[in-house]
Amino acid sequence: MSEYEIKYEELGALAPDSFLLIDTRGEIPFGYGSIPNAVCVPDIIKAAEEGSLPTDKRLVLFCMRGVASVEQAEILCEMGYNACSLIGGYEQWLRTNCGRADRSREIELSITKRRCFKEKLFRPFTKAIVSYELVEPNDKIAVCISGGKDSMLMAKLFQELKRHRKFDFELVFLVMDPGYNEINRTLIENNAATMGIPIEIFKTDIFDSVFNVEKNPCYLCARMRRGHLYKKAQELGCNKIALGHHYDDVIETNLMSMLWGGQIQSMLPKLKSKNYEGMELIRPLYLVREHDIKAWRDANRLHFIECACRFTETCTSCKSDGSAVSKRMETKLLIKELKKTNPNIEANIFNSMHNVCLDTVIAYKKDGVEHSFLDNY
Repeated sequence: MSEYEIKYEELGALAPDSFLLIDTRGEIPFGYGSIPNAVCVPDIIKAAEEGSLPTDKRLVLFCMRGVASVEQAEILCEMGYNACSLIGGYEQWLRTNCGRADRSREIELSITKRRCFKEKLFRPFTKAIVSYELVEPNDKIAVCISGGKDSMLMAKLFQELKRHRKFDFELVFLVMDPGYNEINRTLIENNAATMGIPIEIFKTDIFDSVFNVEKNPCYLCARMRRGHLYKKAQELGCNKIALGHHYDDVIETNLMSMLWGGQIQSMLPKLKSKNYEGMELIRPLYLVREHDIKAWRDANRLHFIECACRFTETCTSCKSDGSAVSKRMETKLLIKELKKTNPNIEANIFNSMHNVCLDTVIAYKKDGVEHSFLDNY
């Protein structure tokens, strides 16, 4: 422990108005979850140089693991600020504060009894299931849980749907451990216990397999993860796997395919597996907005893993220079910027994939065969 560090427990001895808790990781990880009462200041050094930080309070900085924030605290002290870094960062806070107390009933009631969440979460969930015919009689669905807020909410919504079912179907809550570190594995298990979700965990070595892959490791990892989920679900007698992609994932994918893929390709609410006969993938959160998921998470005082990938296990995710930003995060920030001048931008992107006018499309592919407007000109 250096002179620039402080333990979280020591904050309790300080007067609440004598210090400011600052999350330096950036807006994206801050949006996934942070320590209560913390404020987000991604470029803390720039903020200090501009004089926008308070000088009458102790500045308690934290990043993911308390590495980058130590260096930042030292620089701030040299600039004349009273600053220190939280030992262990946000990860250590998670270890200490995310227990296994069963609050499942409380969490369930927040979905069914609180009007805002019933309207924003449960109703669009059931609307997607009905509109896209995602759940059918006698289905056995593997609800795939990554440990993030989206898949955990999906599991609770499925539990609620089964209580009010109009026909019989079965659920298996499946967690694949691709090589999680100890904190992520523990957090998933603790959250499942807290939420009353009976998870079944199976282990793979995917992270080890793709860690040294230089070209498109994320794409390869995603493909391998999905393959393992299909295989395990099929072994358990399931005919469908459910993934937690939501409305915002859909519009981001649509935009990414155009900006970086040079094609128009949408994320379908369901699709049949090409490699696992009789298996189907469904996305029940297709109409659920991410900000509503975050509101539900915060209202229930829940904390989930942001990203368990090996590539973000160091404090590279704490960088504010953009070097650790993925294309999806870049797209998310782009949409946020566009929304400032067009508040309907998200709905327009989503609706555009439901209103494709083939009469004005120059070329398209169907079943792998390319067609041109000249074919019928």
